[in-house]
Amino acid sequence: MTDIAQQQPADSNPELPTQYAPAEVEGKLYERWVERGYFEADAKSDKPPFTIVIPPPNVTGALHLGHAFQVTLMDALTRRKRMQGYETLWLPGMDHAGIATQNKVEQQLAEEGKSRQDIGREAFVEKTWQWKEEYGGRILGQLRRLGAGLDWSRERFTMDEGLSKAVQTIFKKLYDDELIYRAERIINWCPRCLTAISDIEVDYQDDDGELVSLKYGEGDETLVVATTRVETMLGDTAIAVHPDDARYAHLIGKRIKLPLTDRTIPVVADAHVDPEFGTGAVKVTPAHDPNDFAIGQRHGLEMITVMDERAIITVPGPFQGLDRFEARSAIVEAMREQGRVVAEKRPYTHSVGHCSRCRTTVEPRLSLQWWVKVETLAKAAGDTVRDGRVALHPKEMEKRYFDWVDNLNDWCISRQLWWGHRIPIWYGPEGQVVCVGPDEQPPTGEGWTQDEDVLDTWFSSGLWPFSTLGWPEQTPDLAKFYSTDVLLTGHDIIFFWVVRMMMFAQYAMDDQVPFKTVAFTGLVRDENGKKMSKSFGNVVDPIDWMDAYGSDAVRFTLANGANPGADVPIGEDWVKASRNFANKIWNATRFALMNGATVEGELPHAEQMSANDRWILSRLNAVVAEADAYYDDFQFAKLADTLYHFAWDEVFDWYVELSKTTFFAGGEPAKVSARVLGEVLDKLLRLLHPIVPFVTETLWTSLTGKESLVIADWPVDSGFRDTAAEQEIALVQQVITEVRRFRSDQGLQPGQKVPAELDLTGTALAPHEASIRQVLRLQPAGEDFHATASLPIAGCKVALDLSGTIDVEAERKRLTKDLGAAEKEKADANKKLGNEAFLAKAPDNVVDKIRARLTKADADIERITAQIEGLPKA
Repeated sequence: MTDIAQQQPADSNPELPTQYAPAEVEGKLYERWVERGYFEADAKSDKPPFTIVIPPPNVTGALHLGHAFQVTLMDALTRRKRMQGYETLWLPGMDHAGIATQNKVEQQLAEEGKSRQDIGREAFVEKTWQWKEEYGGRILGQLRRLGAGLDWSRERFTMDEGLSKAVQTIFKKLYDDELIYRAERIINWCPRCLTAISDIEVDYQDDDGELVSLKYGEGDETLVVATTRVETMLGDTAIAVHPDDARYAHLIGKRIKLPLTDRTIPVVADAHVDPEFGTGAVKVTPAHDPNDFAIGQRHGLEMITVMDERAIITVPGPFQGLDRFEARSAIVEAMREQGRVVAEKRPYTHSVGHCSRCRTTVEPRLSLQWWVKVETLAKAAGDTVRDGRVALHPKEMEKRYFDWVDNLNDWCISRQLWWGHRIPIWYGPEGQVVCVGPDEQPPTGEGWTQDEDVLDTWFSSGLWPFSTLGWPEQTPDLAKFYSTDVLLTGHDIIFFWVVRMMMFAQYAMDDQVPFKTVAFTGLVRDENGKKMSKSFGNVVDPIDWMDAYGSDAVRFTLANGANPGADVPIGEDWVKASRNFANKIWNATRFALMNGATVEGELPHAEQMSANDRWILSRLNAVVAEADAYYDDFQFAKLADTLYHFAWDEVFDWYVELSKTTFFAGGEPAKVSARVLGEVLDKLLRLLHPIVPFVTETLWTSLTGKESLVIADWPVDSGFRDTAAEQEIALVQQVITEVRRFRSDQGLQPGQKVPAELDLTGTALAPHEASIRQVLRLQPAGEDFHATASLPIAGCKVALDLSGTIDVEAERKRLTKDLGAAEKEKADANKKLGNEAFLAKAPDNVVDKIRARLTKADADIERITAQIEGLPKA
């Protein structure tokens, strides 16, 4: 990479087009950055490292606003660190996304009239690799479109050779340390995907179902239970009541007949039962409910599975072969015929789990699976935050983190899929179980078979911060760039991905944390704060916005809404506003270049500068300091807002406007201001570059003639401050603002010229008269000047001659009407506030609103009266 001091002349022509056209700039500019290796990190560098690994998008994924949001913020962080002199690595890659990818390929097969079973495992896996090569990774190209400065030379995939070795290595280590085991437990089962899924892959939503109360037993030995899953009663093996519930004390230990079957089941006492809820008696189906499973274990109950993997009833009898929902209706009808339906509530809205991939209702199911014992791993992950080795930002996220990690259940890691890392366990003909490491040969011979399951996708992505750097090999990348510095991710995946990485890193990396800071973002929502959903019709393709307004506009809009941990509303009008901001930067820089703005030579001494020059340099350095503080605190919204207002308001609307008279006059003052303006734009474009890289790169290279902003130095606060100049320009701004307001109140157009006398004697404003007149369109007073309005402002006086510029009588009538309305508003407010009965009954907020109306009415009366008095006399 080229050092900033040795940069070559820019490729772009200093003659900028009259308008900025993002589509003509962005793609070519990004490819130039990549070709020149700006984003490639050097493990041999002696620069301090800064590392971010991208949360790997699914190989099936396409860029959505959530991706664009997080990628924009990560890119901003890494671009700034690169400019600050760090050896910056932002490592890209993709997740194989087991279920999602397998579903895609199965859909493709279904279009051919085939299933994966038809072609077999080996052919299916080969076809999935083919699908990945042909269709996967579309999102990576879209990240380029967004401007993501990723080190593409280090791109990784969770099933590439190196990461697969890492997965097998840690599985073997966990197994040998007895932290991986196989057991029958209740898991979330998807009857469509035909696999176990983790808790975090279950989306809960309120569904309309039914709550049916059923009578078990006869006579004095009758119990009523309520359930939303009637079909599971075929697998009931007990009724549970609270041990202190006197209503059922005579039944505890007895057996009662289970309706519709030839079985009897016991009544057991268990403290888990809430005697105040419902009837205080609950049916216990240990093989189909996690709470019931725990009760079953405590009481040694039989565990009867009543459905197969597709949720079809398997219990011999009239319901065998029915789908679970068909069986639900049939069993209710059969119980009704026996007079055992005590009550039915329809619809009964309750929370139901759905597979996050296919939306099928999840079925809790007893299943033989592989598990990670998480107790010691989770404690270590919690300790890293408690002792400060890992900082969560914002700090309020710590409570959510500890609530999860301190109560973590053992992790089901096996999935009944064919696409993924196959579990490295072999079973022998004599019941042998052998775990095979990456450098070991699996056992061979008749009767040896490998476990059919693959590992949970989160198992491999949990290794991401160090497996992507070459672990388990001790690579130069691992030595240089681990631990990573920042993980920037949504608060919605704190539980499954963040915690998994924390556990695995502590275990595999000699207690080294995977990242020093976790910066949580919110979720992107629509402009009304509503969650984006296809069903709501409010999902936005960020590519469409990039096509229409440019990538910089999308990036700036996203950054401008990024308050730590808070959700981000976004609408198209905001992207348009950001496009306008890019255009404003473009036009202001063109003006600067046309007026000789330069970065050549040393800055003039303070005594050579005007107050205007000293003021903008003082503000520039203050903004540099603010920007650094906001970056370090991940306050992207405040950062974007500060840069926006400094650029638009202070630099473009004030400094440039106030400097026009200097530039037009020419001479030495114009040269000084041109150098100052060049300095301000140089540093401003550097400050903006991490958020809006394309437009700033184009402008900066034209301004400076240097190679690229990507490898330029980050601006530093020189310490220059000039309080006196800031106060002086504040007075200038006050005068201009007050006169503008008066002109507007009088109905004058902004460009309309007005004769005026300015008495600036004895104030600091005297050197600024030409600028004030230029900005306010104030002409010198001629011989026929007649002051019709006099405005005392900031110790000076501005006299205006409005004769001939407005219809005085029409304006007087309008203002008199407005004055009457304000006086009526004041009278109404005073009447209510003087009514004791009203004040005694009215809520405080209502009274406060009336008082506010009175205050506004008083201000309006004062303002309008002054406007009437300022009108020319007849």
